[in-house]
Amino acid sequence: MKACGIVHKYGDNVDTDVIIPARYLNSSDPAELAKSCMEDIDPGFVKRVKKGDIMVANKNFGCGSSREHAPIAIKASGISCVIAETFARIFYRNAINIGLPIIECPEAAKDIDAGDTVEIDFDSGMIYNKTKGNEYKGQAFPEFMQKIIAAEGLVNYINQK
Repeated sequence: MKACGIVHKYGDNVDTDVIIPARYLNSSDPAELAKSCMEDIDPGFVKRVKKGDIMVANKNFGCGSSREHAPIAIKASGISCVIAETFARIFYRNAINIGLPIIECPEAAKDIDAGDTVEIDFDSGMIYNKTKGNEYKGQAFPEFMQKIIAAEGLVNYINQK
């Protein structure tokens, strides 16, 4: 599996309340959640994001409440992968459960800038910054996680069994 897209870049401690503000949690519809994704930290995000784009952040991405709405909103907005220095553990688990690929790679998170074009090979964990010509070694997904992501989430994966 591969992903390639333009980068939307964020800093440290991006919490679930700015990924999808609590005032929008009255819906669990992915398309509705996507309309408000990142609006409190980046009001223009939903107008700029294109299907396949990549989100990059620094430390502790997805901290805060354990709501699954956050990775659902990111995925539904068109983001194909999130790269961060580190993720909050519950966000990491929720992202995999709903089929949103995420990769921890401190070197990539620090070097990649907003607007860069990045390609990711999920089989090897390699991240290629096409804009700067740099390569980074992220954590490859184990085969079972790749199957969950390919199935668009854990529930679909289990239902296919």
